Amino acid sequence: MSALGVYISVPFCKAKCTFCNFASGAFAPARMDRYIDRLCDEIGAARANARKIGASLPDSVDTLYFGGGTPSLLSPGHLRQVFGRLRSEFRLSADAEITLEGAPGQLSEETLAELQEQGLNRVSLGVQSFVDRESATIGRLHTRRICLDEIARLRAAGIKNINLDLIVGLPHQTEMSWLESLDVAVGTGVPHMSVYMLEVDEDSRLGREMLVSGSRYSAATVPTDDQSADWYQLACNRLNDSGITQYEISNFARAGYESRHNIKYWHRDPYVGFGLDAHSMLRTAGGAVRFSNTSDLDLYSADGEAAGLLPIYNAALPLPEMDVVTTEAAFEEALFLGLRLNAGVSLAVMREQFGEAMVAQSLPAMREVSEAGLLRLNSDRIALTDRGRMVSNEVFSRLLLHQDEQQELVPA
Repeated sequence: MSALGVYISVPFCKAKCTFCNFASGAFAPARMDRYIDRLCDEIGAARANARKIGASLPDSVDTLYFGGGTPSLLSPGHLRQVFGRLRSEFRLSADAEITLEGAPGQLSEETLAELQEQGLNRVSLGVQSFVDRESATIGRLHTRRICLDEIARLRAAGIKNINLDLIVGLPHQTEMSWLESLDVAVGTGVPHMSVYMLEVDEDSRLGREMLVSGSRYSAATVPTDDQSADWYQLACNRLNDSGITQYEISNFARAGYESRHNIKYWHRDPYVGFGLDAHSMLRTAGGAVRFSNTSDLDLYSADGEAAGLLPIYNAALPLPEMDVVTTEAAFEEALFLGLRLNAGVSLAVMREQFGEAMVAQSLPAMREVSEAGLLRLNSDRIALTDRGRMVSNEVFSRLLLHQDEQQELVPA
């Protein structure tokens, strides 16, 4: 049985980015205390809840990821509480990859020391930009200097496995400023980077302003989609040339530093999420089941029956709605998740897992997308081309829809 990946959602931030509408923000310590109590209750109920839905919950955990929000804001006491509950329910592998997401300048020495005591060996910093004007415009509290100092501090503490998140398409960003951020990032020598295209939530401050063509939050200076796409390709070229090789649409790493936790998602390995809006996928005798927690912080933090459909700490409450993954859905997931990886998808493995007939049914769509220059196709493997990665969602939809529902693709 595959070891489990665990995701811990920590939805608290010192400041909310202008493009974000997630349930995050600055909260009183008591609010955080209650949240951690509920999260630990959920961890304690995980095995019983898995049995209720006929799912298999592995005992061994080999990746643990604290995401958010800004998990670096957790106190040492909160961390001891969470790790204590995790270790009471699961066996944390000695070589487990333990990752913390953090905002530069927002990880105290006490919290870092506690995390290292608990086995932390990877940190992902939400830099977004090394250009101070761009960072300030989206509501980030750090500067380039703070970011560089944070990287140096982590290294001095013995943490070498560091990821930097960068965003292409920020307000005020230009091709030159984007190249500047890339050059600074490469110059740090970190072994992993994630490059994301800006996604603006329509209900965020920036999103609402863009919908009305306003100027607040520098909405008028957001680059066009075509510009962002061109700059994304610049990043792919720059990072690959620097030995930080692309292995997934948004992720780049030096050899041996790929994110083991995120690879679980793309390989459809079992994982469980605890906390606000956390998602899970577990194996069942018939295949797999997906489910997620509420995105309502008040509902998640409520006691007993006040939590409504939230099942995580009260066995008497009903379970949330489950999404049973059918064989056809599992085949489609294996395609579009596997194609996110540069290595692509082995058709031999797909035939072994799902049968020759299902693969044969998809081959006409694969050939069409291949003829359009978006997919590399041979007898054993399919993988996105550089152009295909730029329009990956379109490629995925082409492979998942029936031929009679598709429009003609224009060859490259």
